[in-house]
Amino acid sequence: MKFTGIKLAAITFAAAGLFAFNSLRSGSIKGTVSPAEGGVRAWAESSTDTLRAPVINGSYEITDAKPGSYKVIIEAKPPYKNAAKDGITVTDGQAADAGEIKLEK
Repeated sequence: MKFTGIKLAAITFAAAGLFAFNSLRSGSIKGTVSPAEGGVRAWAESSTDTLRAPVINGSYEITDAKPGSYKVIIEAKPPYKNAAKDGITVTDGQAADAGEIKLEK
């Protein structure tokens, strides 16, 4: 009986530990690049993370972003210059819309 109680307690602690790590769900950052052919890659930087995604047909979605504030940088191909947008906020499990980022020559 005592051994069964210890087993039950161990299983309870293990299950609680698994659920604790699942409480923070990652979100994403999506947006568009103009002109569409100018963007190569989208980068998202925070104080603890750097993520990237390809720009396809002028759109991108950076996944697995932890909740927090990000700076989005669009890596451009010549003759365009890289562009950035600061203050994109990702909340728990949500997609943040960075809107349109315009590239200049």
